[in-house]
Amino acid sequence: NIYTKAATMDLEQVDVVIVGAGLSGINAAHRVQTQVSNYSYIILESRESIGGTWGFFKYPGLRSDSDVFTFGFPFKPWTKDKSIADGASILEYIKDTAHEFGIDSHIRYKHKLNKASFSSSSACWTLNVTDSSASDPTEKHIKAKFVFFCTGYYSYDEALPSIIPGIDQFKGTVVHPQFWPDGLDYENKKIVIIGSGATAITLLPNLSEKASQVTMLQRSPSYIVGLPAVDKATMLIRSILPAHTAHSVIRFKNALIGYLFVTYCKYFPERAKKMIIRETEKLLPENIPVSPHFTPKYYPWQQRLCLCPDGDFFAALRSGKGNIATGKIRNFTENSVQLENGDEIEADIVVTATGLKIKLLGGVQLEVDGKIVEINQKHVWKGSMLQDIPNFFFCIGYTNASWTLGSDIASRFATRIIREMSQKNQEKVVPVVEDETNFISTPLLDWQSTYIQAAKDSFPKVSTVGPWQGRSNWFYDMYQAFFAKHEGLVFSQAEHKKTQ
Repeated sequence: NIYTKAATMDLEQVDVVIVGAGLSGINAAHRVQTQVSNYSYIILESRESIGGTWGFFKYPGLRSDSDVFTFGFPFKPWTKDKSIADGASILEYIKDTAHEFGIDSHIRYKHKLNKASFSSSSACWTLNVTDSSASDPTEKHIKAKFVFFCTGYYSYDEALPSIIPGIDQFKGTVVHPQFWPDGLDYENKKIVIIGSGATAITLLPNLSEKASQVTMLQRSPSYIVGLPAVDKATMLIRSILPAHTAHSVIRFKNALIGYLFVTYCKYFPERAKKMIIRETEKLLPENIPVSPHFTPKYYPWQQRLCLCPDGDFFAALRSGKGNIATGKIRNFTENSVQLENGDEIEADIVVTATGLKIKLLGGVQLEVDGKIVEINQKHVWKGSMLQDIPNFFFCIGYTNASWTLGSDIASRFATRIIREMSQKNQEKVVPVVEDETNFISTPLLDWQSTYIQAAKDSFPKVSTVGPWQGRSNWFYDMYQAFFAKHEGLVFSQAEHKKTQ
């Protein structure tokens, strides 16, 4: 049995509750069942299916924005050729992994966690859950020793509100990528995509396959880097080594290349900027200048770079069916977008790829000993726990590498700490700032992206000292997860045992 029922009330008891059945949640489940195999666990998933982002988004061309070897599971080899994978393949990979390792039998679909309350007296969480798996939703309570949030960082229910002047006057179809309608007919249509992030750069080449014209309208440009969809070095390694060994070697190789590139951009920002712009210029058609469309005001990796497999974004521009415009929107007419510089772009469909609405921890209310926790007043411990919140773990990924490299670090920290607590007969662990000397708070995500800035006041913080610093890089963090001392953590037994 993966859980036991209490003798009284409709109350389940389980050792670990994982919240979210996306890629990070499935990875966390594998870590739990292999690293602390004597601990029972369940996964609470508010939706009706597995996969998180990859089972939710439906827009054309959905794909990863980093290579799938670092993005995927470290324990499950990726067997397809493409390193930049499409959404359907990633979803299939997640489902196959969950089934192969028996993780899918632990998932409770349509179970939405509303509130989580920790009691120091019993060193236990009580979770208030709405079960909508039957025709009549019911309220359940689950007790758990540990909770592990793998909910991602955005809202599934609503997109980021954006102020687009005059869009109510537009008589065509307005679509947000997060809620792409089934069966949307865009064949031979004129489409304007508002935005310049990864979603917009993914949509343009895919929509241009059927549409008559697709224009990406951006207020300010981003860096766009073309990479081969199939990496020759990866294919060579896979032809020589066994599958699991090859997967680990390729994962290490890609993480190292990414780290070296980010480091180069950090220490030689002007050279990196010129290099990217120079390579971009080579891929553009003659009628599209590199400036102002591909010359951001910031340096590379001050915001996330956008990838396009095999340069498909630039190929769409060269075909003549894709276009790009840079400027601010002045107004809309019934069938066009008017810019402040006087340009006007005709449109049948407008796609508002303006960002996601940040929603940390799935919006769940946290309480510790009856007091509501304001997470924006807390600091993050080694990217895996929150200050003053006991027996609590959560996934924060990297902004300058694959997100899931970071979420796996959190899983490794969690299982190592749980295992050591079991060995030492401890029941409670809480991150505590014991010395506030020189303790300076800094933003968790110090980026200027619109959707990050819109939610900056809701984020927990990091600091410049000790275990409260933000994530460094995957190699250093892996060392920390395996060998570092647990500086800043306080271990104890339940309060009622202390008084006995």
